[in-house]
Amino acid sequence: MTEHILKPADRVEITVLVDNYTDILIDTPSTSVDRRLPYNPERTILAEHGLSCVVKIFSGKKEHAILLDAGLSGEALPWNARQMGISLAGIEAVVLSHGHYDHTGALESVVAGAGHQVPLMAHPDAFLPRRRNIPPQGLFNQRFPDAVALKKAGADIKMRTEPSTLAAGHLLVTGEIERKTAFEKGMPGAEIERDGTWITDTIRDDQALVVNVRDRGLVVLSGCAHAGIINTIEYVKKITETDRVHAVLGGFHLSGKAYEQVVPPTIEAMKRINPQYIVPMHCTGWTTINRFMEAMPGKCILNTVGTTYVF
Repeated sequence: MTEHILKPADRVEITVLVDNYTDILIDTPSTSVDRRLPYNPERTILAEHGLSCVVKIFSGKKEHAILLDAGLSGEALPWNARQMGISLAGIEAVVLSHGHYDHTGALESVVAGAGHQVPLMAHPDAFLPRRRNIPPQGLFNQRFPDAVALKKAGADIKMRTEPSTLAAGHLLVTGEIERKTAFEKGMPGAEIERDGTWITDTIRDDQALVVNVRDRGLVVLSGCAHAGIINTIEYVKKITETDRVHAVLGGFHLSGKAYEQVVPPTIEAMKRINPQYIVPMHCTGWTTINRFMEAMPGKCILNTVGTTYVF
């Protein structure tokens, strides 16, 4: 990677504001990297089918805060942030992993509440109309982000298809991800409207975040990994020219019968990559998460909303 050099960071902290699973009784770490919220029956943490994470990068005396995605509803993200004492006013930028409704729900409120113009990094396809075509159930239109409304709320939308960096060069946004594995074939029934015509949606806007932690290696955070989590990791290794993968977190989109045949080769490929930690979230699916737990004991961590991972 020549144009977008990823600078090493001293530490990265990833705090999960929105995910599918919450459990207030898990109040002690399961490894050396997860920081759980202390037990407090008066604190209500909401879970929903969505994802949002605050990523803090530390280098020397500098600290940078980036938000990845904004959950499904407009309620869970701001509510959970308040319950956890996290202010989103200091975020430098928002990155949209892709334009699906379960990652964009609170975008406008986050941008409007930042108190300053916020760069919003997204692929151009993130703002196009989408639907699912699932016979015999039929067509299901999906919400998609409104670029005009976001700009009015204070978003400085920066559309990118290529890799780019944030946080003074310490955080990489992958842009479009190469698709090379034989078994990762995308989401069945996905369609997108391009130039007035509905076509198969390969979800080109799917992208991930990457931090290279000094003396540890790459920390990869996906939204849904519609490009395939293995494709994502291999592409990250290619563009960073770094083979050492320390941790992989985020949604892997392996839930449901359509992905049953994809799970075994994905797990085998992940075992070969051999990250020190793996944290499957969101659309990975409960059954698949358990299979990762069985296949990679001591490495796979069960996520709950409110957990902070320190690498």
